Amino acid sequence: MEISKTKLAHNVRLVREAAHEAEVVAVIKADAYGHGADVVAPMLLEEGVRWLGVNDLDEALVMRAALHVNDAEEREVNLLVMCGMEPHEAPFLVQLNATPVVWMPEQIDALNEAGRMENKRVAVHLEIDTGMARQGATVGEELDDLLRALADSEYVRCEGVFTHLCCSEVAGAKTTQVSMRKFEQALEQVHAGGIIPQYLHIANTSAVDEQTVMPWMQALAKLDSATVMVRPGLALYGYALDVEGGHGVMDVELQPVMEWKTRVRALREIAEDATVGYGATFMAPKPMRLALLQVGYADGFTRAASSGMGNGWVVVRGQRARVVGRVSMNMTVVDVTEIADVEVGDEVTLIGEGVSAEDHARWAGTIVYDVLCGMKAAARDVEMDEDEDE
Repeated sequence: MEISKTKLAHNVRLVREAAHEAEVVAVIKADAYGHGADVVAPMLLEEGVRWLGVNDLDEALVMRAALHVNDAEEREVNLLVMCGMEPHEAPFLVQLNATPVVWMPEQIDALNEAGRMENKRVAVHLEIDTGMARQGATVGEELDDLLRALADSEYVRCEGVFTHLCCSEVAGAKTTQVSMRKFEQALEQVHAGGIIPQYLHIANTSAVDEQTVMPWMQALAKLDSATVMVRPGLALYGYALDVEGGHGVMDVELQPVMEWKTRVRALREIAEDATVGYGATFMAPKPMRLALLQVGYADGFTRAASSGMGNGWVVVRGQRARVVGRVSMNMTVVDVTEIADVEVGDEVTLIGEGVSAEDHARWAGTIVYDVLCGMKAAARDVEMDEDEDE
């Protein structure tokens, strides 16, 4: 994998502009969507990003180590632990000075006890369920229970309140309108509990791109003198889902940050009627020249790219080379019959110029998130534009 520092910086600037300079929580969970969190995170910090969104305690531990943040009190980077916590993880999160997402009283109780042991105040972000039915306290009794737990805690403070939209990529979605009303109701409850949050956030990449919620969120935050946050993930890496029934403000200008490559491992000439791969699903209609690539579905190159399924391709010497037969666990065969001078060791582009992550998603009948998070690399290199210093 080759990661472009220049393109990542471009995408960060684009997100900030689209989000009206809101505070950015750069989502780097799932190994920065397959791009390598240890590679991407330092670049994000260089661009002035102060918050990183990780999945869980394990990712928080890895990130603290990768960034060499030894003095947690300095909070050189804020880690938002987005997928919550189990009570037994509370002491470790407190020691890391991470900011966990909470929505259950037992989480507050565990963090309060951990804070007591460390004699440290613990900041949390309270998640409201406004339609996802995953994480989050629902408006009413559940939220009241959580607020009572917060009121009873000596060491836990509510720093932020947020929700997650289920249809943010749909322009003017009724579900988004419902979520906005429920979030307003939740804030009324939070205020009644004596809490004025410092941060409010609702927008992921699609919500920033679609724009409906951004003016509303700014107006809502202004009432509390709160800071608006946004939680982009996909946009940072150069992608956005199509906005259904509208258009996005970022998608045309986003630049994919990563190129994924391998090399030709071997070449083979086959005769007419020879079969290729498991199940003999491909029979050569003529004599052919094939290239063997050491990449397969175990590496994230989808089996749906097999010929007769998604009919996928790679790029060799600037030309498309179609997949022949079934993609195997660690190997794929492609047709280079019409591509001149292909040699063992030639570079092969799996995602990059001529073949995109969206192409992979179409072959597999899935979304680009699924493709990116499934990729694995033997190594990652950081690339910059030629006119920049290494």
